Amino acid sequence: MIKPNRLQKGDTIGVIAPAGPPKMEKLKQAIPLIESFGLRVQLGKHVDKVHGYLAGTDQQRLEDFHDMIANPTIKAIIFARGGYGTGRIAPFLDYQLVKNNPKIIWGYSDITFLHTAIRQLTGLVTFHGPMLASDLGKEDFDTYSLSLFQQLFDPETLIYSENNSINLNPLQILAPGEAEGQLVGGNLSLLNSTLGTPYEIDVKDKLLLIEDIGEEPYQVDSMLNQLKLSGKIEDANGIIVGDFAETETELTSSLTLEQVFQEYFADLSIPVMSGFNIGHCFPHFAVPLGTKARLSTSRKTLEIEPGVG
Repeated sequence: MIKPNRLQKGDTIGVIAPAGPPKMEKLKQAIPLIESFGLRVQLGKHVDKVHGYLAGTDQQRLEDFHDMIANPTIKAIIFARGGYGTGRIAPFLDYQLVKNNPKIIWGYSDITFLHTAIRQLTGLVTFHGPMLASDLGKEDFDTYSLSLFQQLFDPETLIYSENNSINLNPLQILAPGEAEGQLVGGNLSLLNSTLGTPYEIDVKDKLLLIEDIGEEPYQVDSMLNQLKLSGKIEDANGIIVGDFAETETELTSSLTLEQVFQEYFADLSIPVMSGFNIGHCFPHFAVPLGTKARLSTSRKTLEIEPGVG
């Protein structure tokens, strides 16, 4: 794996929107939080463009991405928001350009498609973390989530544990065990959208992270069934179930989300824990993807090696 260089005060961060169009007022509200780390912010040329549900045309979004990668003064790219659209530009990315210019790439949700494609085609470690307009620009964005950006400056092992002073969710053991491997994954619906494509998620001997938003229990069931039938659940060394937000259903009869997880994970011979504050939630525990991690149900911890060098 290729680890991007750590950030230094005075570095410039590029901000682009490779998927849905951000609300510019929210984006502008978020910029001072990034600047509070001693960083400069440069917006992409097309970040304010709107093309239906996309942040500009495919060509405009692709151009912004390539411009930020090729610009030697840009040390990291933090996306404005997710939404939909990164899968549309994935076939046209210059992956050799990315590999030749490794830098921090940070986002989540629809960005999962880019994380997966970039990691598997270049070996670059990327970061699953909150974005500007959709997260940092919200009034309820918390200081703990903001503090996780510090991992971009100080390459220390991250330890996720429910036994700390932060109000993290209690962790639930769905299947016991200890395992290690590369941490991969992200948004469940986007992971499923890679199946059958050249960017299909590789989870062999890895720790698989899943999270999502706005999916009812039967929809999560359907996506987990697809992962299972495609062999992905069987291939993984362990599974980390992050936050599943806004899962309410209008069905008169439904399994709970917890029941769905039990049915797919309880009988596995690999460790599985749920309840991680990783995903569409606050606090949002940001993590590097592609580095080695260790999952322990006996200690109820997830340890992740640094994502920067």
